[in-house]
Amino acid sequence: MVEIMRLLLQFPEGLKKKAFEMKNQYEKEGHDVFISVSPCYGACDLAFDEARHIKADKLIHFGHNRFVNTDSDIVVEYIPYHIDIDIKSLEKVLKDIKDYKNIALVTTIQHTHQFEGIRSFFEKNGKQVFAEPGEHAIERGQVLGCDTSGLRKIIDKVEAVVFIGDGIFHPLAIDFEKPVFVFNPYSKIVKNLSADIETLKKRKKGAIAKALTCKKFGIMLSTKIGQTNIKAAEWAKKELEKRGFECITLVANEMDPMAINNLMDIECLVNTACPRISDDQEKFGKPILNIGVLKELFLIIDANTV
Repeated sequence: MVEIMRLLLQFPEGLKKKAFEMKNQYEKEGHDVFISVSPCYGACDLAFDEARHIKADKLIHFGHNRFVNTDSDIVVEYIPYHIDIDIKSLEKVLKDIKDYKNIALVTTIQHTHQFEGIRSFFEKNGKQVFAEPGEHAIERGQVLGCDTSGLRKIIDKVEAVVFIGDGIFHPLAIDFEKPVFVFNPYSKIVKNLSADIETLKKRKKGAIAKALTCKKFGIMLSTKIGQTNIKAAEWAKKELEKRGFECITLVANEMDPMAINNLMDIECLVNTACPRISDDQEKFGKPILNIGVLKELFLIIDANTV
């Protein structure tokens, strides 16, 4: 017998079109169903506030696998959304990677169910394929926009990285000194992403250079369950103040450029939330330093004060 529950369904933006279909499915089982329409940026972004507000028995999060362990009073069920690709279409990649024998193979959760078939295709075409799970990207070969730690384990063994998936958000996180080839299984287009990744690296260096002229820093602290890092925020504040900078800690569920820029004195932002926020420096109109980049800034400052 099915236990009747009050459910909150949460979808990332690309899957919100499935809301009616899934609502109807759960309602046929007798459940009381609500839909979260708040922006959802990934498995790190669970709609707990909405779930508590409606007194939901369970939050069902579609499109991702488990990212965070939580002791929340709300039960969370993750339901990945898998999409089949035509493995034969991978032949288009072979010309671009003909000079590379050893490759790292990565993809998103949508295609991890076909990982072994994709791996087998490349091996039958003379490639030696390497792949490992990461810290949050728990499937073999899976990457997230914030987690390429699986790649770090095998990057010294390969000559190039091949990403299978739609868009460039995930592969832009691949910050290793190896060429990155992206194959879009829907458009069948292959793109060498190395130039785009190099642009991001230059942007990071530019942010450090600008930060060297700043005196007032805003430290961004997210309340999203998978992004909150109060220890990092407290560390950044202490280290900045130790070096004579003024700091203010900014707390929000979503970091809105307009709201932050209303605090007109802030010259530079330190990001302790999703590391990909730093990709959006143009929206904020000021340099954004992730914690690792902030440490690079401190090395420069400390070396010049010796």
